[in-house]
Amino acid sequence: MDHLPDFKFGEQVVSVFDDMVGRSVPFYGEMQRMIAEIAGDYAVPGTTVYDLGCSTGTTFLCIDPNVAPDVKFVGIDNSPEMLERCRLKLDRHGMKRDVELRHGDLNQGVEIGNASLVLLVLTLQFVRPLYRDKLVASILDGMNENGALILVEKVIGEDSLFNRQFIKYYYDMKRRNGYSELEISQKREALENVLIPYKLMENREMLLRAGFRHCDTFFKWYNFTGMIAVK
Repeated sequence: MDHLPDFKFGEQVVSVFDDMVGRSVPFYGEMQRMIAEIAGDYAVPGTTVYDLGCSTGTTFLCIDPNVAPDVKFVGIDNSPEMLERCRLKLDRHGMKRDVELRHGDLNQGVEIGNASLVLLVLTLQFVRPLYRDKLVASILDGMNENGALILVEKVIGEDSLFNRQFIKYYYDMKRRNGYSELEISQKREALENVLIPYKLMENREMLLRAGFRHCDTFFKWYNFTGMIAVK
């Protein structure tokens, strides 16, 4: 069999992205609801919420009702196709607040300011490990005191025995959601050199090393986790 090209967030992926994450990310809707709940406590009026890797804007739409109207949204993504879809989606849903969408590669760092909340929802795992500490440090530097970072990631199990089992359970979930064996294997191969997960504790240590004062896990399902860290 020919080697599949690496996974890329181009038009082909963008066109099916919302359906894809809904079927391939466990409890995706519940995680979005939890993020919106947390956003209500941390998005301070007059500040900015950043979604790094904003994709089609689903998280912005989820948190919008919970956040004061004078909070600005800034979405950054390295896929022009994603940003175009995001703008269309936000407009279609009638979002009224100030929203800025930027094209940017997080491997090159990010400039943020006046941030009370920063979102990294299934994004950091696509940043090359060499650049992750620097990115997290730059996020912390641009955040206001008591600002929060929400990090949702696919993770490696802390123990190799459980890691194998968690991956098996995850693929079982994808089969239940209609993915074929071929689709599962092709997606795994396409992501192999693109999505590089850390262990949960490695992510926690990275956040604390950067200087966040508080860190905890708000969601865990086998090899997926949601974490919150506060400056």
